[in-house]
Amino acid sequence: MRRRDFVSGLAAATAVVPLACDRSLGRIPRKGRLKQCATRSVFGSSLSFEGMCREAARLGCQGFDLVPAQNWPTLKKHGLRPTMRLPNPGVTVTDGINRKEGQEELVKSMGPAIDECAAGGCPNLITFSGSRGGMSDAEGADNAVAFLNRVKAQAEDKGVTICLELLNSKIDHKDQMYDHTSWGAEVCRRVNSPRVKLLFDIYHMQVMEGNICRTIRDNFQWIEHFHTGGVPGRHEIDGTQELNYHFVAETIAELGFTGYIAHEYNLSPGRDGVQTLNQAIESMDV
Repeated sequence: MRRRDFVSGLAAATAVVPLACDRSLGRIPRKGRLKQCATRSVFGSSLSFEGMCREAARLGCQGFDLVPAQNWPTLKKHGLRPTMRLPNPGVTVTDGINRKEGQEELVKSMGPAIDECAAGGCPNLITFSGSRGGMSDAEGADNAVAFLNRVKAQAEDKGVTICLELLNSKIDHKDQMYDHTSWGAEVCRRVNSPRVKLLFDIYHMQVMEGNICRTIRDNFQWIEHFHTGGVPGRHEIDGTQELNYHFVAETIAELGFTGYIAHEYNLSPGRDGVQTLNQAIESMDV
C-alpha cells in the first residue's frame, strides 16, 4: 500500500468516530475552549437520567443545567457538575422578582437555595423577571434591583451567581418583562455585583432581537451563562435552523468566556438525542 493511500484511509477511519457517535467507545476528546453542558430536553424520553449522564459525559459535556438537587450525586458519579440550579421556591416564569408583593417570601427562599448551591458545587442559580401584568418596565426594574440588592451579599459570600434569564415574549412567554437584553443589563449595572449576572438564552434573543453576536459583545460584562436552541421551533442547532452556532461560539470564545453553555433545545420527533447532542457540541467546539 502506498503511504498516501494509508494516510488517507487512516484519516477517513478516524473521522467516522465522532460523526457515527459509536456509543461503545470512550469519551470523545474536545478542544474545551468552551465548557458545554446539557439539559434533559435534548435527549427526549428514550434514556433514563443515568443514561443521559453517561452519554453527556462521553460526548464531552462538563455539566447539566436545571437538575433537582436530589439528582446531583448521579451527575457527580459520571464526572459532571450541576451547572444551574432550578429557581428558588416562589419564583416562576410568570411570577418573578419584578413585583414588591411576595418579595419577603422570595428573599427567605433564596437563602437556602444559595446555600444548597454552595454545598453542592453548583455555581449558578436561575431566576426570572416575571410577567409585566400592566407594570411598566421601569417599575419592574426598580423592584428587581431592590430584591437583588437584598440577596447579593449572601451570593457573594457563598460564591454563587444569581442568573437572570432572558425569555422571548413573542412566541413562548407572552408578556414576559425581561424580553430584551438592555433591561437585564441595566438591572445588573445597578445592582453592581459580580454574583448577579445574565443567563443569555440565544434562542430567545434571536426571536426577540436578532443581531446575536453584536449583542453578546456589547453586553458581555453582564453575561454569566448561555442557553442554546434552534430558531425556528427551539429544536436542534444544526442545518435545519437559521443561526450559525459555530460563528456564535467563536465570538463567545474570542471574548474569553469562562462560564458554561448549556444546550436546551427540544429534541424533534424521530431524531436521535445522542447523535444530535454530539452534532451540537461539535458545532460549538471551536
